[in-house]
Amino acid sequence: MRKNPPEKVSQDKVIFDVSEIEPLLSGPSLHLKPWEPVSVKLKTGETMLIREAKKEEAPLLLSYLQEVMKVDHDFYDIVGARVYAEVLGWYRNRLKDPYTLLGLIDGKLAGFANGRLMNKDINISLHTMAFKRGARVGAIMYYAKTFYAFEILGNKEFWATYESYNGWKRWGVGMAQPSYPWPDYQHELGGARVYYITKEYWDAVVREYIEDYISTKFEKPVSEELLKKNEKLILPEKVEV
Repeated sequence: MRKNPPEKVSQDKVIFDVSEIEPLLSGPSLHLKPWEPVSVKLKTGETMLIREAKKEEAPLLLSYLQEVMKVDHDFYDIVGARVYAEVLGWYRNRLKDPYTLLGLIDGKLAGFANGRLMNKDINISLHTMAFKRGARVGAIMYYAKTFYAFEILGNKEFWATYESYNGWKRWGVGMAQPSYPWPDYQHELGGARVYYITKEYWDAVVREYIEDYISTKFEKPVSEELLKKNEKLILPEKVEV
């Protein structure tokens, strides 16, 4: 769009350096407190480490998510596409205050969970995925996000929505999450219904979810040996979802 200036100007061109534009496009960060790695004993007897993903691991994750997009059941095609965009948004600095957690067994990717902060009070759950079957990895990774929101970041609310029936059953119903009136409140994932957990509800009920549902708990600090075993991300040989 063009419009003539209402006054004489000394320069008819104003040139920006992209480094001046970037702060406007990416926005200021809330500088999230880091996730401290934890270990968790799975029902299979294996030990899974949950740690933050590293930016340099994003291209490897993206290559795997391309294969997830090809899965034609249980909405993994749309979940894979949306998670691909979220990981790319994190990698390219086009996602506001994101966090990305990986569940690793001897370096091999077993689980994934991510989200972002709308503001200092509201934590937006994006996606949770399990790549190891029969170990309730998905439930553990989802719980890790809620733990991060309330115990580390000090958020007041955790907002989620669900694309698949299994996710809604396991976590929406499993954690007995109430929902906000729709369409007054809409989740950013397709404008779906917002299910939420408050800090008060977390303290009263949900904090014990992982022990009640899975009979396990997070352990920390994590040994240097376990950290070293899971330092390098290894992709599964095939997509198992």
